[in-house]
Amino acid sequence: MPVPVPQQRADAAAEASHGADLTLLVIEDDPAGTFTVPELPAAAGTRVRIRTARNLTEAGRLLTDDVDCILLDLALPACSETRASGAGDAEGTDRLATLKHVLRVAPRHAVLALTAEDDTELAAEAVRVGAQDYLFRDELDGRLLSRAIRYAVERKRADVAQHQLTESTLRAQENARLERGLLPTPLLDGSDLRFAARYRPGRSRALLGGDFYDTVRTPDGTIHAMIGDVCGHGPDEAALGVELRIAWRALTLAGLCGDELLSTLQQVLEHERESEEIFATLCTVDIAPDGRRAGLCLAGHPAPLIARRGQAAHLLPYEDGGPALGLLPRARWPRRQVDLGGTWSLMMYTDGLIEGRVGQAGTQRLGQDGMVEMINRQLAEGLTGEDLLEAAVTQVRELNGGELTDDVAVLLLDRDQEHVRRRLPDGDRGRSIPRPRPGSAPSTAP
Repeated sequence: MPVPVPQQRADAAAEASHGADLTLLVIEDDPAGTFTVPELPAAAGTRVRIRTARNLTEAGRLLTDDVDCILLDLALPACSETRASGAGDAEGTDRLATLKHVLRVAPRHAVLALTAEDDTELAAEAVRVGAQDYLFRDELDGRLLSRAIRYAVERKRADVAQHQLTESTLRAQENARLERGLLPTPLLDGSDLRFAARYRPGRSRALLGGDFYDTVRTPDGTIHAMIGDVCGHGPDEAALGVELRIAWRALTLAGLCGDELLSTLQQVLEHERESEEIFATLCTVDIAPDGRRAGLCLAGHPAPLIARRGQAAHLLPYEDGGPALGLLPRARWPRRQVDLGGTWSLMMYTDGLIEGRVGQAGTQRLGQDGMVEMINRQLAEGLTGEDLLEAAVTQVRELNGGELTDDVAVLLLDRDQEHVRRRLPDGDRGRSIPRPRPGSAPSTAP
């Protein structure tokens, strides 16, 4: 016998606690016709529309997106759908097989279990497996049903929201672990150079951006340093930056440098980028084992800054640089020899450091000249290493009047000739460098 649909009052919706109607799908099969849905009183609040189904097949046709709650009679016999899905046990004695089937096919709907008053254990088990609440058939009245429906709907919404929050939190934690694992670990064991770095992605709540850097020492004692920038600063650019960094390290350890290395990196970029409009700038420096000379290659990237003892900091030559990777298919990148001297500091950076706004109107960029002046002032104040980089990034942010929207990566290599002369035996001075964290950087300084 079909479940009678109660007459709805016109003013019920106006009295609803949240002003929205609800739809209830009743799934029950009562051959005796003794079960009816009580009329919902106007004072109960939200108006409830009722649909009825005599079996799961019919319920499947009526279970649309606008259904908010399902009232399932646990006495409904298992049908072919539940048996086919394996919801019942081997002997077909699972009394909650139909409920489990409904929970599986309607995971986002609130479910109320309806059972006899003397079957409290079954009612409690129904809640344990996933129903939001249970009702006793003999005690059902309009006010109780209305309250139970609204409670079940709100509880299901809360459960879904909590599940989504948990998934989001776990996903964010996993992404953070992944990004931390992809940050570079400089390989400088046995070197007399000191290393420091700062990294700030432009993306909110991210650890990686499109900027990338790395530093390794090859068996012959040469120190190879690199810094680059993939155009853009989203997750795709961050992924491509990691690929280029790892490729650079592998190629460097394999003995490539200069034009041969950059040409190979361009091939990697061309194969891995999503569109032909994506390009990357790059600066590579390879410092001779004696620390006094270096080879410099620029691929559309800002030239490094060098500070020597007793001299003002200035930019290294950049007139002979080549184009950014990915712009010209048969480009070449000349390698320029640079004299470093005995004691020096070499700072490599991405354009996020020099493209911040300055001035009250905020219409001008800091630029390379402004950066050089800023670094010279900080050097005059006695800042070095990590303190120098932290002060530089902080002041650029202050001049910009707020957070920088572009990724920023800065690394600093220092050589103190006096320290080299007084250096300890190799077994004591070869130290591993911890992985730099975003916003901080380790140093090999003793």
